[in-house]
Amino acid sequence: MRVLEGAFAVIFWKRSVISQSFTHILYKRKVRTQGRHELTNSGIEKPIDSLGWKLLIELQKDARISYAELGRRVGLSTPAVAARVRRMEDEGIIRAYRADINPSHVGLPITAFIRMSVVGDVLAKLTAQVRSMPEIGECHRGTGADSFIMKVNVVSVEHLNHVIDCLTPYGTTSTSLVLTSIIERNLLGPGNLDWPAE
Repeated sequence: MRVLEGAFAVIFWKRSVISQSFTHILYKRKVRTQGRHELTNSGIEKPIDSLGWKLLIELQKDARISYAELGRRVGLSTPAVAARVRRMEDEGIIRAYRADINPSHVGLPITAFIRMSVVGDVLAKLTAQVRSMPEIGECHRGTGADSFIMKVNVVSVEHLNHVIDCLTPYGTTSTSLVLTSIIERNLLGPGNLDWPAE
């Protein structure tokens, strides 16, 4: 009886391995031919078809567009557009809808990037400090010599100096002023996934 149980276990194990290998082959073939996948927070890659990308591109251009107009542009009915957009919101593909404000038009003419190199156990304190400063519009922790990269919008050079002074207790700073912005925000589209080029 134990011999039979062992034989069945081996058979099921082999079937499982074959099934997993076959699934992996099909997945790789689909990625190569389609090349349109979105990695969600759960780690599961879900495909976005051409209509999905059309919706995303139009929403990136104008997030206030109506579902009816969006449907006309991509060739879908209003209910179908609403369902697709809602699904992309639920899946975390669309994170939010925001107003894009021009800093120089609201009294913040100077934009700068501050790079920081930190040493020692200051991460928690620096994180709290950065989050408390409204001048910092973006802050990214990365690899390399610079531990943090921040984008700031300020009223004047004196204001920028004050921001730097608030950060120097936590590490070494290096600041670059923005003269002109070639690309401030590019649209994400299927072309971003076309790598490597065949």
